[in-house]
Amino acid sequence: MKVETEIKLRVRGGFTKVRHSLRKLGFRIIKHRAFESNTLFDNAKRSLRKHGKLIRVRRVANHTLLTYKGPSEPSRYKKRHEIEFEIPYSAPIAPILTQLGYQPVFRYEKFRTEYGKKSNQGKILVDETPIGNYLELEGPPRWIDRTARQLGFSKSDYITRSYGFLYLAYCRERRIRPKDMLFKKGSVKK
Repeated sequence: MKVETEIKLRVRGGFTKVRHSLRKLGFRIIKHRAFESNTLFDNAKRSLRKHGKLIRVRRVANHTLLTYKGPSEPSRYKKRHEIEFEIPYSAPIAPILTQLGYQPVFRYEKFRTEYGKKSNQGKILVDETPIGNYLELEGPPRWIDRTARQLGFSKSDYITRSYGFLYLAYCRERRIRPKDMLFKKGSVKK
């Protein structure tokens, strides 16, 4: 089981400046911009959430990823065990999870572009979400700190919360009743 170490960084406005900085620092696109549809599953008692765990089904183009993430370790970074594997796109994974006592509890969408370098120390994920734009930096802590600094961010900018948590905060600030974090129909630029 691998341990994923990451942070999020909020990007105000568009990604033009960030993309320019990434190219200047030698980062190149590894995976082109793709639409992701994510569904989190939990049981009726929300046991996974209460223990900081999650089961996620992610659909991207003709691929489906099943992911388990364990609880986060206390840290300046989000560190958690992760098991992830691809399953056939048409596999009936949701009915299997339902039969095991898990139901869909939260859906969220985003567009993601993945950047990296030949050194392969870490990767940068450029996420466009219904609640704003974010970068995710995944890699060793020293690499994360150095890369964030090179992009003009400080440690005080680090976000270790999930998109679900960020969405609930977004709804509270705007006094919106939370549902799923989905793009409005017709607003998506693919």
